[in-house]
Amino acid sequence: MVDVQNDFCPGGALAVPQGDEIVTLVNQLAEAFRNVVFTQDWHPVGHLSFASAHAGRSPYDTIAMPYGPQVLWPDHCVQGTPGAAFHSGLQIPHAGLILRKGLDRTIDSYSAFYENDRTTATGLTGYLRERGITRVFLAGLALDFCVRYSAEDAVREGFAVVVIEDACRGIDVQGSIAATLSSLAALRVAAIGAAEIAVTRAA
Repeated sequence: MVDVQNDFCPGGALAVPQGDEIVTLVNQLAEAFRNVVFTQDWHPVGHLSFASAHAGRSPYDTIAMPYGPQVLWPDHCVQGTPGAAFHSGLQIPHAGLILRKGLDRTIDSYSAFYENDRTTATGLTGYLRERGITRVFLAGLALDFCVRYSAEDAVREGFAVVVIEDACRGIDVQGSIAATLSSLAALRVAAIGAAEIAVTRAA
């Protein structure tokens, strides 16, 4: 479950349109799985992905960083703030891991597996492999950033990957949703609806 946090829901600092609509569905989906992992954006004050950290820059500008292009965001999911908290409607008490990302002030971190340099690992791969998990199902926010990067990296790590499309919402910056769908199709990531979960798990 990727980043279902207050700042990514309506009224938050970086709201994904209709982001809160997935909460009930995510709760229902989680009941079908023994192993559930939450990711949580957890930025320090002044993170370099924030437009406010760059004089003369505005949110959604793109700048060059040592690890590649970086979209600049409004300040969001700052450590310990209400915006960084999970949506209050989440009810998944059996989640086994909360993986916090974006802690390094100098690099953004979309993926559950790697920071945006695509080389600094979060440790999730080892966590999953120690439990014998070979397939990853993804839901959450936002489809075209943190869900996308997580799916791409999961494929790279050798996992079978399924994105539950109706349990995601996108923000769509400069055509990012279309780019995401193209990338995931090229990687042969399965895209399904939540209603298919029981069938998929039985297969």
